[in-house]
Amino acid sequence: MTTTENALSDDLLSLEKQLCFAVYATEHAFQKAYKPLLAELGLTYPQYLAMMVLWEGKPLTVNDIGRRLGLDSGTLSPLLKRLETAGFINRQRARDDERRVEVALTDKGRQAKENAQNVAASIAIKTGCSMEEAGMLLNELNDLRRRLLAAD
Repeated sequence: MTTTENALSDDLLSLEKQLCFAVYATEHAFQKAYKPLLAELGLTYPQYLAMMVLWEGKPLTVNDIGRRLGLDSGTLSPLLKRLETAGFINRQRARDDERRVEVALTDKGRQAKENAQNVAASIAIKTGCSMEEAGMLLNELNDLRRRLLAAD
């Protein structure tokens, strides 16, 4: 390998030039930004994501929530159990199919949605992005995720 080829190879392996690392580090920065805001609500970041899915409307099954979040039931079930223990949700077996577990918000869970309004606004301010910039970033990241999943 020539010196130029070595330099190019080293450049390709530079941490700062890795898209995956930029996404990974940004995700950690988001979690750090969310942590104090969510602590006031009594939620962790993964719990907040599950609650956001439930705040969209009707009760969902554990599988539906897992599909939306990209989590398997082994990861999701303990998270939902903690939300239930904290009084945010109820879980019960579906009447028509006992293999399915349905998840519904409690009054406390619905109230948490109102309390969470300031979380989204605070994060929007922390990013320093305009609504247009945030929308473009969201579209680009969603497109990237779709391409990566399609490549499997």
